[in-house]
Amino acid sequence: MMGTTTMRMTLSRSLRTVVAAALVAAAVAASARQATAQGPSASPGAGRHWVGTWSTALVPRPAVSPAVPGPGQPAPAPPLTFSNQTLRQIVRVSIGGPDVRVVFSNAFGTAPLRVGAASVAVRDRSESIVAGSSRPLLFSGQPSAAIAPGAVLVSDVVALQVSDLADLAVDLFLPDDTAAIGSPLSHHTGNGAVQTSYVSQTGNHAGAQKFPVQATTRLWHFLSRVEVTAPAQVGAVVALGDSITAGSQSTIDANNRWPNHLARRLLAQNIRLGVLNTGHSGNRLLEDGNSPSALARFDRDVAAQAGATHLVVLIGINDIPRATADELIAGHRQIIARARARGLQVFGATLTPFEGSTNFTAKNEATREALNQWIRTSQEYDGVFDFDAAVRDATRPTKMLQRYAADDNLHPNDAGYEALANAVDLAVFRQAR
Repeated sequence: MMGTTTMRMTLSRSLRTVVAAALVAAAVAASARQATAQGPSASPGAGRHWVGTWSTALVPRPAVSPAVPGPGQPAPAPPLTFSNQTLRQIVRVSIGGPDVRVVFSNAFGTAPLRVGAASVAVRDRSESIVAGSSRPLLFSGQPSAAIAPGAVLVSDVVALQVSDLADLAVDLFLPDDTAAIGSPLSHHTGNGAVQTSYVSQTGNHAGAQKFPVQATTRLWHFLSRVEVTAPAQVGAVVALGDSITAGSQSTIDANNRWPNHLARRLLAQNIRLGVLNTGHSGNRLLEDGNSPSALARFDRDVAAQAGATHLVVLIGINDIPRATADELIAGHRQIIARARARGLQVFGATLTPFEGSTNFTAKNEATREALNQWIRTSQEYDGVFDFDAAVRDATRPTKMLQRYAADDNLHPNDAGYEALANAVDLAVFRQAR
């Protein structure tokens, strides 16, 4: 028979084995729970939620060169394509936060887009990143994923302390040849991006401290949104518009779009509110052009924004040559109705003067004035920001003040964009702190 001491030792060893196994199992389960909690649908924790801090409007771009030009026409430049390369795309956030997730988009693709790897880091300068700030982006715990045609891909949450108004570098490794896939690329055009981003030499360089630059680009590709966690009372304002909202003609890499200036004003007044720029060059309210119309892209570019509480609408100047004031007013009413259905407060901005630009005529000016009069007086918007009054020449109201106008007399310059942001009444946002 087994002695008492031997039996106790055996039981003790068995107990230790059981306890150890239980602890291992608990650790594995905890790890699994943590992995699950860090997925794209992870809860930010009590009293916090996801809020957009940066966004852009994407449009389709052909993946291969256009057809051969006709007689006497110049050959079109081949579109930028990627093959076994990494994009390092630079974005300026509005508000910061302790956790980040990134949304990539294949909105206009007709084939799956394979993501080989991705990361997010705090940008230092040019293509370099702050040492130790890079975080790999996972997708349901995996380092790679495919974005279905027409879909978006939301990364898992990563812990990264992002400061207000910080520059982030979002890396995206594309292992396949985008030209060979033949699918339209979802991108934001250079006229409105006014931001330099970087294309690598061959290979996966996501998160690399030393990024081997092969080319630069002023396009954002497949990058839709950046979101941070914030207290429940913090919201976001979406700016919906055309090139004047996108910031065309402002200084490259200076972040002088009017929504950038608005973000700085809000923070200076201790109003914590994400500012999301969904302007696009050439955009129209009613009809598609070089981009889907504002009515067509509302759900993707406005309604889908995390934490959105307010909407500012500056749209219609590109419609004027082909639409009446009544048609434009009807389109604005559609935007208002859809915004309110989403619980958004919606503000109208008057169209800025454009005498001296290509489309200026007395008839077109009359349409602009009629639309502005409705925006100011109808009381259908929750409030009005009078961008027209902020930049017009008082002695010639059909024309922008010279100190605010870019060379084309349609877009503001840097000082003009700041004047637009200064015309926004911050009192309407003070409840969002």
